[in-house]
Parts: sequence; C-alpha cells; structure tokens
Amino acid sequence: MNKLYVLIVGLVFISCTSNQPRKNINTLSNAIEQQISTLEGTFAVVYQDINDSTQQIMINPDERFHAASTMKTPVLIELYKRAHSGEFDIRDSIQVINQFKSIVDGSPFTMEVSEDSEKDLYTNLNRETSLYHLAYEMITRSSNLATNILIDFLDAQKVTATMRELGADSIEVLRGVEDLKAYRQGLSNSTTARDLFVIFEHLSSGTFISKEANEEMLNILKDQKYNDMISAKLPEGTKVAHKTGWITNVHHDSGIVYTSENEGYILIFLSKEAPDREAVLSASANISKLIYDYQTK
Repeated sequence: MNKLYVLIVGLVFISCTSNQPRKNINTLSNAIEQQISTLEGTFAVVYQDINDSTQQIMINPDERFHAASTMKTPVLIELYKRAHSGEFDIRDSIQVINQFKSIVDGSPFTMEVSEDSEKDLYTNLNRETSLYHLAYEMITRSSNLATNILIDFLDAQKVTATMRELGADSIEVLRGVEDLKAYRQGLSNSTTARDLFVIFEHLSSGTFISKEANEEMLNILKDQKYNDMISAKLPEGTKVAHKTGWITNVHHDSGIVYTSENEGYILIFLSKEAPDREAVLSASANISKLIYDYQTK
C-alpha cells in the first residue's frame, strides 16, 4: 500500500477523533441548555469529568445564589480541617444546644423543630453527642440544628477563610440558619456554581486536608438522604457524594457522581426565582442523566 496514502488516512482519522469530543461536548451543552430554557427562573450548571478537565461545561458559573444548605459542605470541610490539625478529635463530645446569637446584634434566637428537616436532635437538648454525629446529620438529613451548633463551635468567618484557601473566591458563609434579623437585613449565605465546583473538585481529587479525612467526608456525602435531583434518574446503585439545598423558589444540588470506582463527574445545579419545584427537580435529574449517558456510552 502506498505509504503516502496510509499517512493521509491516518491523519484524517486522528483529525476526526480529536474533533469528536468537542462536537460531543457541544451537543451535551446544548441539551443541558434546552432542559433549563423551558423553566421559569435563573439557573447555573457546571459539569466536569473528574479525570479530564477538558470535558467541562459552565453555564452562568459566576451568578450569585442564596446558598441554602449547600453551605453545609464548607462547614463539613472546616470541621475536618481543624480536627486534622489536632485542635480536637472528630469523635469528641459536644453539648446539643438550641440558643444562638444573631450576627446583627448578638440577640438570642432558637430553632423550631417544625422548620427543620431532622427532628431527633431536638429530643436530646442539653445532652452530649459527637462532632461526627452532628456533621453526619447536617449533611445527610440537612439538620439545621446540627449546622448551627457546628457553626457556633467553628465560627462562620473561619469557614469562609478556609474556602478562600481552597480557591473558592466568592462563597460567603456568614451565619447559621434561621437568623431572621440577619435575613431581613440581607445578610445571607451565598455562593456561585463555580465556587461549589472548586470545593467538589478538591474533594474528588483528595487534594485538601488528608486522604483519610477526604474519604470520610465523601462517605458522609454519599449517604445523602435527599436524592430527588441529580441522583433521581441514575442507574440503581450509582454512588453520588452530594449536598442539596432548598428554600422558597431555590433548589440546589451539588456533588460528584461516580460512574465507576475511579470515573465520574462533578455536577453543580443551582436555581433561584424558580417557583415550579417539580419541574426544576425533573430538569436537574434529566441533566445528570444526560451527562451520565455521555460519559458511559
């Protein structure tokens, strides 16, 4: 066979295969845009293959959103960072309290069990539990009481400072939950999809704190009980390390989907001014399934 012919065919093949991922990622991006284009509200979506940073989509990555319960992942990281430094042990005991100080004027406020997604801690007020147990309930069942106890213990400003160390440049963890005086003055926790992506990129690669701490945090995130967004339409048994968040007209999910033991993707989905909760949940689930199929097929 003519050597020149073989060379030309080879170059054409290489050209086609090198261009194919770009075509595919553009098709995927268009499909994601289509999913959110029919919804009322403002949305941000960030996707990246955990092993290939060229496989990335960013839609409104720097749009600011009320963080809702996605701010609990930074609190988890701060807890493990400080435990790793030797300041305390993650299994140390702490008292279950229900009185906190507003960041506005230091006035006291308490949490209402009827407004919390986790109820059991309220039956253990003034008793001891472990820091690990509070972290687990904060993430897996989104306990607001556990979150406030941990923020009171850790200091919200230090949580934000650690996020800056990670490279999450604009996320703001100002306070715990249900500080109504702060809320009325516009002092709320906020984030961008890019910042949450940076956080989960570190978690996916194990590049912060220690291998052991990273693995334990991921195991907590994998035990998430609220799975009606990016997990909802994935094959049964798919492991997802993620944290959701929701308040009125706000529906978030953020985390890592594992397509196999060492393969997967980071997906951040944020929304605001989105009144149709069911439509938003469905769209986020569809987007995750589109990405899952893109990576596995």
